[in-house]
Amino acid sequence: MADPVVEVEHLSKHFRVLNRREGLWGATRDLFSGDYKTVRAVDDISFDIHAGEMVGYIGPNGAGKSTTIKMMTGVLKPSGGRLLVDGNAPYANRQRNAQGIGVVFGQRTQLWWDLPVIESFKILKEIYRVDNEMYKNHLGLFNELVNLQALYATPVRKLSLGQRMLCDITASFLHSPRIFFLDEPSIGLDVSVKNKIRSVIRELNQAQRTTIILTTHDLGDVEALCQRIIIIDQGKIIYDGPIGKVTALFGAYRTLKVQIHNYREDTSHQLQTGLEVRFGGDGAIPVEHTEAGWTDITVNQDQVPLLEVLHFVMETFPVKDVRIVEISMENVVQQVYEGALA
Repeated sequence: MADPVVEVEHLSKHFRVLNRREGLWGATRDLFSGDYKTVRAVDDISFDIHAGEMVGYIGPNGAGKSTTIKMMTGVLKPSGGRLLVDGNAPYANRQRNAQGIGVVFGQRTQLWWDLPVIESFKILKEIYRVDNEMYKNHLGLFNELVNLQALYATPVRKLSLGQRMLCDITASFLHSPRIFFLDEPSIGLDVSVKNKIRSVIRELNQAQRTTIILTTHDLGDVEALCQRIIIIDQGKIIYDGPIGKVTALFGAYRTLKVQIHNYREDTSHQLQTGLEVRFGGDGAIPVEHTEAGWTDITVNQDQVPLLEVLHFVMETFPVKDVRIVEISMENVVQQVYEGALA
């Protein structure tokens, strides 16, 4: 196998954070305080990624995903370890590193807010010194996939979130990067736009053999695109392997979100007890109150049919609304910690 395009060996990133006190007097004392704690955002991780791979880099909020991506893109300097991206140390050669990578952060844009989309593309073409033929070919690819030409004259500030995300992916790909970092590219998007973004990412990987590193909370994105996943939590890697092993375990899980009329504090306990009596098993179907009036019921469809659980809940409780979603990333990590992948 060829040399990896991303090499990570014992990589760490630590931050010193002030232990702050409450109140005005506490804030005054903090001005002269030396009471700091060390937060290990990334704690001694190692992995290699080879050319053409699509890797899902996943974990719950605060796990260290974005910190790792920022070190790979040269935004942050590691506290320790070795990091090479396409043969370069990103923090030491930021300009050279930027020429070889593309980056999309779901909550940020590199497009100019008041300019039409096509003008942002032209500016980026000059910044990256993209020749005319490559520029036309890349725009032609996106026009063919998602009819991007219809958005050229629209100012960026007037784009919907999904349209802006498609334009950001296009902008990041104009200089034909070998490595593409996508941080939450489908956050807040509807299903149709998600499917378009997935088709674009898949085409970039297959047509250009672009290496893609995807961080997301949406297991659907990972399952649709990646053959390998790396799960990180509390700064440490807890799984690195094929996606099939995870989908075999978690693909049957769904979370049934129910909103119950006149919700009381003991409603979740009553629901948990009723499910145990009806379907058996102490806590086999976890119930958790997550937000005002909403209760989450996690169901493994290989063991209990989801429709039977839904039917039981609606017969037993005054249900106001129902939603069905995939298992949350936090639940996946919890299951991994409990040895589910062993």
